[in-house]
Amino acid sequence: MRDLTDTGDTPVRVHLHDTPMGLLQSWQAARRNVIDLIPKQATEEPILSGRTGTRWHMVMDPGALRHVLLDRLEDYPKSTVTKALLQPAVGEGLFVAEGAHWRWQRRVAAPVFTHRNIAALTPIMTAAAERSAERIAQAGARAVDVAEDMVLTTFDVISEVCFSGDDSFDAAAVHRAIDDYIADAGKISLFDVLGAPDWIPRPGRVRTAGTLAQMKRAADTMIAARAQRGAGEVPDLLDLLQAGEDPKTGRHMRTEELRDNLLTFVVAGHETTALALSWALYLLAFDPEVQDRARAEAQSVLSGPATGADVPNLPLIRRIVDEALRLYPPAGVVSRTAQRADEILGADIRPGDTVMIPIYAIHRHRKLWSDPDAFDPDRFLDRSAIPRYAYLPFGDGPRICIGASFALSEAVIILATLISRFRFTAVKGRDPKPVMILTLRPEGGVWLMAEPV
Repeated sequence: MRDLTDTGDTPVRVHLHDTPMGLLQSWQAARRNVIDLIPKQATEEPILSGRTGTRWHMVMDPGALRHVLLDRLEDYPKSTVTKALLQPAVGEGLFVAEGAHWRWQRRVAAPVFTHRNIAALTPIMTAAAERSAERIAQAGARAVDVAEDMVLTTFDVISEVCFSGDDSFDAAAVHRAIDDYIADAGKISLFDVLGAPDWIPRPGRVRTAGTLAQMKRAADTMIAARAQRGAGEVPDLLDLLQAGEDPKTGRHMRTEELRDNLLTFVVAGHETTALALSWALYLLAFDPEVQDRARAEAQSVLSGPATGADVPNLPLIRRIVDEALRLYPPAGVVSRTAQRADEILGADIRPGDTVMIPIYAIHRHRKLWSDPDAFDPDRFLDRSAIPRYAYLPFGDGPRICIGASFALSEAVIILATLISRFRFTAVKGRDPKPVMILTLRPEGGVWLMAEPV
């Protein structure tokens, strides 16, 4: 396996390959680290095409990305490989559903994520940030894997947000079941690379089917019980979804639809934010000068742990989160399957072709970003100068992540709380390695010393 890390003036990154890969190499790369599928030319060219089992096209040009993600959305649904990986765990919720089934669910769920509802939930984020700071302080003068703590912290948030601490449902067991699924079954099968039909069993997914079925039954039981009990004084995500109604049809979500969306929010709602925070803390340890500026901002604004009301007054910390999401986007590669013939930047697109959107490469593209491998949160001072489809941590177009504002508020609250109280320094020889299976994780953890200030 190649050494993935850099030393010197730039933070760790994946060294993209500059020689073509065959079918077996591509499959091995996808099993090891999906980012390894991206050639170096993807950081320099607007589009690349090739064939590895099936025909594929990598699209990096912002105008062409708008074409795929907005103008011709219906012609480019999520790829068959993506659906094969995710459907066993999260069913037909918003992340996987397509067409009319996706549209009506989006109409029901969109009001759940209004500014007002997010603001009502920020005290949960503040309390979780305070607990994280207490755990880090209790560790004393030893290194802490902040990546592990960020997973715990954001899972605290999403559990409370989704279920209000309902002890009739073991949310932690849900997390373990899905994590086990990703580890054992979520990796791309050779059958996926070859374009084999879904009815051919993938061994890892067969092994985890029983655990997932048990998890879904437990979720269904809890949802039914909540319907009988009614909403709490401060409605949680389940309450809001149960009360939600499609304004066009009057339709409400059935139990299985509620379950699929809740499981999607539990996984995506904490995993991506935990990763953004983990990478942000790594970057602050990498660049002490930026860390000092962030601490000064936080200490000038906060009188205790950060709250939702503090978020607009912490612009540098927000830019640090944005830059962490640029350098280490949680979904480093996404893909679509073309449904109709098309042409993109002169490339002939045929039905069944895979259109890959290598977000990791787009965020480091030489023609889109100045000094793209460097950590520079101030590049977001003028957001209007950044082409819209050059920055895609939450996707874009109609299918942009519905929880983006929630995630950003949570990340700023937690990061500001921690950076106001601790000085983080790297542990020599323990740099994380960016490795993507379904998300871009810091392999080996993010080990930092945390000195109280």
